[in-house]
Amino acid sequence: MKSRDSAIRMLRFQAEERRRQVGQIETMIEEFTRMVSDLDLEIAAEHRRTGIEDEKHFAYSTFARAASQRRENLQASIDELNQQLDTAKAAFDLAEAEVDREEEKLQRETAQDGAHHEAERAAG
Repeated sequence: MKSRDSAIRMLRFQAEERRRQVGQIETMIEEFTRMVSDLDLEIAAEHRRTGIEDEKHFAYSTFARAASQRRENLQASIDELNQQLDTAKAAFDLAEAEVDREEEKLQRETAQDGAHHEAERAAG
């Protein structure tokens, strides 16, 4: 029984760790998305300031070019994080299912032990 309790505690800890990973990735995605939005605003303001929106134009703003590159890099990171999020969510779901399975086994064992002890008392 105690080994099963320990195993369940360990599985719960692992599931909680997976939940934390999912939360961390979601937080990073939200932060990067906010940063992309901020860069979009900065790029638009620079376009208004300079009056040049064509990146191929010889006088295109260096700031806007750098901000666009940062935005692209952040967007690539968001895409990668979304893939990691899918993997982390799947790992969390598996860990949670394993905890549920082990808890059900413990409940069945507890019920069987209780029935066995009750039968011994009735016979004794």
